Formats: sequence, structure tokens, C-alpha cells
Amino acid sequence: MSAGRPRCAVLGKPIAHSLSPVLHRAAYAELGLDWAYDAVEVDEAGLAGFLGGLDDAWRGLSLTMPLKRRVLELLSPTDEVDRWARLAGAANTLVLGPHRLAANTDVPGAVAALRRVGPLHHAAVLGGGATAASVVLALAELGCTATTVLARSPERAGHAAEAARRHPSGMRVTVAAQGDADPVPADPAVDLLVSTIPASAQTPSLVAAWADVPAVFEVVYDPWPTPLAAAALASGRVLVGGLDLLVEQAALQVALMTGVVDVPIEVMRQGGELALAARR
Repeated sequence: MSAGRPRCAVLGKPIAHSLSPVLHRAAYAELGLDWAYDAVEVDEAGLAGFLGGLDDAWRGLSLTMPLKRRVLELLSPTDEVDRWARLAGAANTLVLGPHRLAANTDVPGAVAALRRVGPLHHAAVLGGGATAASVVLALAELGCTATTVLARSPERAGHAAEAARRHPSGMRVTVAAQGDADPVPADPAVDLLVSTIPASAQTPSLVAAWADVPAVFEVVYDPWPTPLAAAALASGRVLVGGLDLLVEQAALQVALMTGVVDVPIEVMRQGGELALAARR
């Protein structure tokens, strides 16, 4: 690799499963860009050292678990933080250069993915991590009037609830504990269930508890389908998948990192679908 070749990467731990390299490389190929994009395993303790070792060839980083909140702690006073990263308290993107930009493309990506569901009034979100916080902000942006955040402990859901309360819409947010073995019964007023929890945590009792909710947004894309997604597909309910979110937010990342306005999002989606099919 020549020293001047622009470089980007996705960081996290674990990271081997990430589809981000497939999506970004598909965009680069379609755009005729000779850029590199790799997956690099980095944990919270190693992030500062990794950032400190980057040279001028690096143009941008995608950040996944567990780095989305940690990266904000490492910014300098001259770095910029976009609106969504400030509201969410988490960034999934770091644009590199003389002045770094920490951005959150998960929020506008979730907004784009959820538009196909139609008007939303009351949502329930399973999980309380950084992705949950971004999705809750997307719900507020779409005009949802109430959201219940369900996590193993109310303390874990605190970040997501705080993010929603920072949004100017005034969406009502409540937090409740959600056990694996004894899930909270579904509120009949809920018109969308969002799951940000692993497939392994989606027990039969949890799936059964939410069997009647009209629409499901499953942010996990691998393995697919998750138990919640499979139940939604089997019953003919509206289902928004994790690949939808991944592609939408990745297209925004490509635009930020490369400066290209017309990002080939359908080419990225096709690349992601082929890669997932090859894993099954």
C-alpha cells in the first residue's frame, strides 16, 4: 500500500463480523476511488493509542461497540461534534484531518430506515446502549410521542432516556426493567418494537410477549433472521432490518469521509445482501 493511499477503517471489539468493509469498499469501487477500508479490533483501552498513531493517509473511522461513547472523551477542544453525537452522547463516525469531526450517522440512518413504517405514536425499545440512544432520538425526530426503554436494569437504559429528553420534541420517555425469563408484557398501545439486543437474548417468552406489535425494527443483521425478526416475518408484520440501518448510516459515513455527495447506496445494499447470503 502506498503511503499516500487514503485509508479508512471500522474499529470495535469484536469486529470480525462487521459488514462495514463490504459496504464502504462497494461504494469506493462504484465511485472509482482507490481508497482502503479495513476492520481493526480496538477496545476502549486501546482507542487513544490507535488514534495517536494515525498518519495523514487516514481520512475517517467508523466506530462500533464499545467505542461510540469513549471516542467523545478523547476529543480536543478544537474538534467538532455534530448535533446528533451531542444529543446521543455517542459518535459512530470520526472524520480525520486538521480538525476532526465526531458525528453520529446512526440517528439519521435510523430516521431513513423507519420512514417506511409510517406514522409512529408509541414505541418500545429493547436495550439501553449507544444504538438504543440513537434510535430513540430517531423516533423523536419522526414525531413519535412516547417511547418505553426496556433494559435488564433501569440504570443501563439511562443514557438512552437522557438522549431522548435532550431532543426538543418533548417525547415522553419511560424506563422499565426487562428480564429475559420474565419479560414485561407488551403494551397494546405500542405500534413499533425496536430491538437492539443480541439474538441470543431473544428468548421464546420475549418473542411471545411482543407477538402482536404491528411493526418490528430489528437492528441486528447477523445472524439473520433473529427470533424477533423471524416471528415478524412469519406473521406478516412490518419488519425493518438491521441491514437497512447499516446501509443508510454507512452511506452517510462515505459522504462525510470522501466528500462525495451522490453516494451509491443501492450498490452498497446489494453488496451487503450478497455478503450476508454467503455467510448462511
